[in-house]
Amino acid sequence: MKILLTGAAGFIGSHVAEALLARNDTIAGVDNFNDYYSPARKRANVEALASWPRFTIHETDIRDREGIERICAQGRFDAVIHLAAMAGVRNSITNSPLYVEVNVLGTVNLLEAARKTGIPHFVFASTSSVYGRSARIPFREDDPVGHPLAPYPATKIAGEVMGHAYHNLFGISFTVLRFFSVYGPRGRPDMMPYHVTECIVQGREFTLYEGGQMHRDWTYIGDIVTGVVAALDRPMGYQVINLGRGEPVLMADFVRLAEHLVGKPARIIAAPAPPSEPPITYADVTKARELLSYNPTVSVSEGMQRFWEWYQAEVIGLQSRSR
Repeated sequence: MKILLTGAAGFIGSHVAEALLARNDTIAGVDNFNDYYSPARKRANVEALASWPRFTIHETDIRDREGIERICAQGRFDAVIHLAAMAGVRNSITNSPLYVEVNVLGTVNLLEAARKTGIPHFVFASTSSVYGRSARIPFREDDPVGHPLAPYPATKIAGEVMGHAYHNLFGISFTVLRFFSVYGPRGRPDMMPYHVTECIVQGREFTLYEGGQMHRDWTYIGDIVTGVVAALDRPMGYQVINLGRGEPVLMADFVRLAEHLVGKPARIIAAPAPPSEPPITYADVTKARELLSYNPTVSVSEGMQRFWEWYQAEVIGLQSRSR
């Protein structure tokens, strides 16, 4: 299968690329290597993929409509996996126009390119943040999502809706995957698992909202990848599917787990949660089990152990080697 993979140099994208290359798919990656976090980390991810002869990377911004259409016309792709986005709920609060440009306009550019070049299947990365403060627990795909708490989830809702329009008008199969708090090796430095671990290692303070009395449904990267690959292999018209673990973890317990792994106490600053933060995220994964045979297997304790082993080798190890 020939696949256009956007965000290929990022955390989730590089793991998805590895899984698809390992099963002999051909990947054309797209990434603009922006500086939301260190571009060097993304380039290192791509360097690890470069040894595969069936992998190419296009340093292109998804806002470049002509560039995206040119790549699609040349590639004759069987599917698009669209992971590229401006991520981060809090960062979106002060950068709303940028998030709209990248996440909405960029997605439309890809949909237009798929329409014009005959790509039949589109897998779209959305987020658990679209649920906002949903009254129903756990979160189900048929819950209303019209009340996002920040611009980032609002742009992802827009992408989901545009996908439905293109499915309805042009017959493109469009699968929405709502990711729940993805973590693991090569994770983004702004995400809590990485940030908390690094602060504990370095003895720095960090903010913990509501005394840690909030819950997040942490989902290991390997489980997310199996869900993405399953969605790629199963065009289903238009579907919205949660990819989470389905076991919310109290944030105070998550910090205690990080303390145990690092072997040092955390230095915590207590603060009330801002209005962008829901008290809980909790995935109902019944639909994913039925449609994708999705079965998350990695517990948070096991996943964080794997993350900590990677962090010691790649982050602490790199710092030691550079001295």
